Amino acid sequence: MVELEIVHDTRYAYGAPVSLAHHLAHLRPLSDAHQQLLAHEFEVEPGADAAREGCDAFGNHCRWFSRARPHDHLHVRAVSRLRVAPRFTALDATASPPWEPLAARMRYVAGGEYEAAVEFTMPSPYVPRLAELHDYALPSFPPAAPLAAAAVSLMRRIHADFAYRSASTQIDTPLERVFEQRAGVCQDFAHLMAGAMRMLGLPVRYVSGYLLTRSPDDAAPMLGADASHAWVQVYCPGTPGVGADGWLDLDPTNSVVPGSGHVRLAMGRDYGDVAPLRGVIRGGGRHSLHVAVGTRVVGPGTAVASKQHEG
Repeated sequence: MVELEIVHDTRYAYGAPVSLAHHLAHLRPLSDAHQQLLAHEFEVEPGADAAREGCDAFGNHCRWFSRARPHDHLHVRAVSRLRVAPRFTALDATASPPWEPLAARMRYVAGGEYEAAVEFTMPSPYVPRLAELHDYALPSFPPAAPLAAAAVSLMRRIHADFAYRSASTQIDTPLERVFEQRAGVCQDFAHLMAGAMRMLGLPVRYVSGYLLTRSPDDAAPMLGADASHAWVQVYCPGTPGVGADGWLDLDPTNSVVPGSGHVRLAMGRDYGDVAPLRGVIRGGGRHSLHVAVGTRVVGPGTAVASKQHEG
């Protein structure tokens, strides 16, 4: 068990006044049996004219806010304190059921029994269907391979075959381009893994969150820890060590099964569903964006320093 404090600071500076702005934030971490939210503060400057909270279609906490008066900057600061317990410590990936029956069960059949996970087998705006991803996935999924073990194999291959290169892509860089250049950042690797497994008919969710620079589980240096992080959840029902919901977290950027160093913000089909902050504005001209994320241990656990990122 480790207690963490996370500060997510976002600043926009606009070249011309913004007369109207509507924003959506996914900045409040999830709270469940393994991740308990102890406190959360959310500040916006200049103040919002209207705001509300709620949940999106995936059950993530959302905050909507808007301002209808001219402003030349926006500062959004979220501070969260959590207690995080290790997960998947009893995982036995080799005892997972074979992958083909699940893929067959996930196929859409008109009038068939509803399976909520089917939604995560479908293409999405950032994760289109690509034949090359199907071919890339196959070596990890031979006939009758245990599903979780095959997913771990794919995770390790992505980590080995693709270079983590900061600023090598933008969020709108096509996934096909990422696959061709064999380089990207954590969002790209999560999209790659989701796309490869979905091409086999298997459900995969995209996870937005945070990551300690060094995991308290093994103190190994972690990639992608200097900003918001991203990984995936693979649907592996019936796998020993996976919770009753059947979702197994895997981080292809670092080739690890997340423990207590990963903090989940939100889950969806791809980045577009769970971006930490997005919106639409009228006016503003050219603008600059600076984001800083700090994650540190404040309670029981290894004293781990955090990184910060601006850009």
